Amino acid sequence: MTANRNFKRKVRTRAAKTGESYTTALRHLRPASMAAPTEQVVPEAKRVRLAVAQTIVREDPRDTTELRASGAELRHLMREAHGAGARVVHFPEGATCSPHKRIMSINGPDEVGPADWHRFAWDVLQQELGAVAELARELMLWTVLGSVHRLTGPHRPHNSLYVISDRGEVATRYDERMLSHTKISYMYAPGTMPVTFEVDGLLFGCALGIEVHFPELFMEYERLDVDCVLLSTAGGAAPEDTRTFATAAQAHAFTNSYWVSFAVPAQHSRAVSSGVVSPSGKWLARGPQDGTASVTVADLDDTSDDAEVAVLRARPWRRTARAGLYDPHLVRDPRGDHRNIF
Repeated sequence: MTANRNFKRKVRTRAAKTGESYTTALRHLRPASMAAPTEQVVPEAKRVRLAVAQTIVREDPRDTTELRASGAELRHLMREAHGAGARVVHFPEGATCSPHKRIMSINGPDEVGPADWHRFAWDVLQQELGAVAELARELMLWTVLGSVHRLTGPHRPHNSLYVISDRGEVATRYDERMLSHTKISYMYAPGTMPVTFEVDGLLFGCALGIEVHFPELFMEYERLDVDCVLLSTAGGAAPEDTRTFATAAQAHAFTNSYWVSFAVPAQHSRAVSSGVVSPSGKWLARGPQDGTASVTVADLDDTSDDAEVAVLRARPWRRTARAGLYDPHLVRDPRGDHRNIF
């Protein structure tokens, strides 16, 4: 592993000096290394520029003006992400609209009750999503955004993340699985499975809402060998509460050795903004903390020292520990069975 890491470092050094891409620098250095009988196979570098967004999340799905404003904002930020060289742009939960429980309640705004989904301007939502997909195709930009996914009545909809490919097609969809008490009681149908998709060799997983508080979901994505989890959330009841979501996201990145992209509403950014956490649990990039809609970019580079240490060292070690493979090292001693002696 050390030789592999040192060779990659040489490739990066040459690329930095010459201005070549990593792949081009690798081609120049590989012939010399191939002459050595102990050469290790060095895989091509995998690198994706990710843009994480914070948007003004609107709450009234009856208001067609608000729905169209959300769509226009999404497309504006997609263009910004494309201009910054991003291959993937990641938006918060409910980026098209995050229906408020009191607006949707059949009991009126003073009492939370079952949601009346006939109030949603579904036709306008479909138009805006169609325009987003068309722009994704035009920009060749993978676009991941939170939206409500309508099911056949009388079934409740899903709270979802649409994954729109760079061809403008819905590649897949993630439905929130771990719902809050209000969501499961009055609003949404839960999802049933993890979802992954691949862009330029990197594997992404999806998480939504309060799922940041369920570590088993993030461990599941580690077992699926994802490189990055895209976490979209509307945050806590108050912006200050969303800080705990960000702290949990850092912990999941560190303990599972992958990147976590954390997308929250712009309304919460003064307390905690959107950003990307590295596999070592450090923030690679953070959005502005001024309440404005914006995108922030970070490069997910599997040749970085940070990623290599996490994936080559930390992930195998943690997998060994979690699998109970320490058994051959256990000491069989009678004193070990007595818990009440010194």
